[in-house]
Amino acid sequence: MFESQDPKIAQQRKDDHLRLALELPTVARDFFEDVRLVYHSLPELDLEDISLATSWAFHDHSFPFYINAMTGGSGKATHYNRQLAILAREHDLAIASGSVSAALKDPRTVESFQVIRQEHPQGFVLANLGAHQPLEQAQRAVDLLEANALQIHLNGPQEIVMPEGDRHFSQWLTNIEKIVQHLPVPVIVKEVGFGMSQETLQQLASVGVETVDLAGRGGTNFIDIENQRRKHPNFANLLDFGLSTPESLLESLPYHNQLDILASGGIQNVQQVVKSLALGAKGVGVAGHFLKHLDREGYEATHAYLQDWKETLRLSFLMLGCRNLQDLQQHPLVITGQLQEWARARGIDYQALAQRP
Repeated sequence: MFESQDPKIAQQRKDDHLRLALELPTVARDFFEDVRLVYHSLPELDLEDISLATSWAFHDHSFPFYINAMTGGSGKATHYNRQLAILAREHDLAIASGSVSAALKDPRTVESFQVIRQEHPQGFVLANLGAHQPLEQAQRAVDLLEANALQIHLNGPQEIVMPEGDRHFSQWLTNIEKIVQHLPVPVIVKEVGFGMSQETLQQLASVGVETVDLAGRGGTNFIDIENQRRKHPNFANLLDFGLSTPESLLESLPYHNQLDILASGGIQNVQQVVKSLALGAKGVGVAGHFLKHLDREGYEATHAYLQDWKETLRLSFLMLGCRNLQDLQQHPLVITGQLQEWARARGIDYQALAQRP
């Protein structure tokens, strides 16, 4: 991928991404309202019976949501990453950095990433790097953050709309395969907000990928962000491009025995977390929503907000009569509306979800 060697330009791009992610509204329909969980009136368990534990990327996690990849590479990013890492530490959550490529080129930006490990020394930290990067850079990214795992992000549409972006993608899958085979930590392949199809999941499984983050449309829209950065914006008609998170989760149903599925992309509330988990996700990543809350409400309010999420999640399990994640993923749910139309058009057996015991 072509990336400017001018550190000032690279840092300005990072600041542009951060500013626009905070400013731009979410405009795409997310389809979570088309997922309905069947209610049973006799839960037959008590609150203290409930476990929110999950496991993905060969690691046990106390809670089924985490702080997903956002930022890094500038002074502003250092401020946000420090506070996000402290929140992750205080709430025992996994956390991912933004793309570490800036730090691999410019040592002056290293602190904006390393602050995550400094503030969350015992936590599960994910480094993040683009699919074009070679194995050597992937190892450097992991070493830089002392990371427990590496996210490889897929961002083709973003690169294409980005004025200075990449136009060459033919080696991405081959490169991913090499990194998966040789990197000594788990590798998660992650979209950046355009979702994943069955075909994509099949390709990734075929080269040994074991964990994917579907990252569907509905949250931070990188086509919109990069279009705003163009001198002559001309991609406004692609704001609904890609698959939503629920569409991607339906696409993933045939692969639950082969892949650990993570869901992200436009997650705004606990109910969307519950629905994502019920559709097969082992963890749910939240990025822009937490970042905006932190920016607008401050650290203390966001700390309380995360505690509310954990308590509400536990109460949601109780309301559904689900003792743990395994119970929730056997709980019947009904697919309606346009999401049902998507499933029917794609030949996905959505009706089996309503017949689960």
